[in-house]
Amino acid sequence: MLPYTLMTCDMDGTLLSDDATICTRNIQTIRQAIRAGLHFVPCTGRGFESLNHIQETLGIYQKPGEYVISYNGALITENSHNDILYEDGLPWDIASALYDFGVAHNITMHIYPYGKVYLYNYVPFERAFLEGRMPNIETFEPSLDFLKGQTVYKIVYMDPDLGTLNGYRQQLGPLLDDVTVSYSSDRYIEFNHKNVTKGTALQKLAGLLHIPISQTLAIGDNINDTEMLKAASLSIGVHNLNEAIRPYCNVVTDATNNEGAVAEAIERFILKK
Repeated sequence: MLPYTLMTCDMDGTLLSDDATICTRNIQTIRQAIRAGLHFVPCTGRGFESLNHIQETLGIYQKPGEYVISYNGALITENSHNDILYEDGLPWDIASALYDFGVAHNITMHIYPYGKVYLYNYVPFERAFLEGRMPNIETFEPSLDFLKGQTVYKIVYMDPDLGTLNGYRQQLGPLLDDVTVSYSSDRYIEFNHKNVTKGTALQKLAGLLHIPISQTLAIGDNINDTEMLKAASLSIGVHNLNEAIRPYCNVVTDATNNEGAVAEAIERFILKK
């Protein structure tokens, strides 16, 4: 039996190279571990629908008994039919207020309902970054009413200046009392419902699969991976990690995301090569 049977893995900056591809070393090692019985679970701030090509590459696309954690932990789906196992979206009044604030300040925003992502104020800087990473729909809507009746799992503000993002956070004030706030990719501040994190989703999925936490492993690179790293039995940071998460990592890989950091973790701690 494998020492760890459930592995949650961040995407950008961890599994994916800087050019948004997966290196051959990662592909071969992950496929080998899956054949040996590992549940390899992409755990991402993106929507599950943006990972289809990644799942195809790893051999888990539409595969029964395999899973994706998306929207920073707000949604867990089973791969064969994207059946929802767990969800926790933003309350409508909070989502609407966050959208209104973004429109008023002309902020580049990502809005995530089920299976889609909308981009508001889609500036060239963001277009260049997202090219090849995920499909999206540009919107110019002045309010969130165009999604009325749908669950909004996450809203994201983009700015390359951390001080600007922190300024938005301060201005939002009490609105964020019922919101989980996280940061990613050195350009995003992300808003989910309170208590939604990658870590709570890892615990939820482990419970649904009757896998003890002692058999869980998580790997990531950035601040929005913190709770996932804290929740897992073995937490691994990639060599190119944000230094803020180093205290939560039991191990840091020698390899970067471009060099097969995920494969290194699997080889050392799961396949024991």
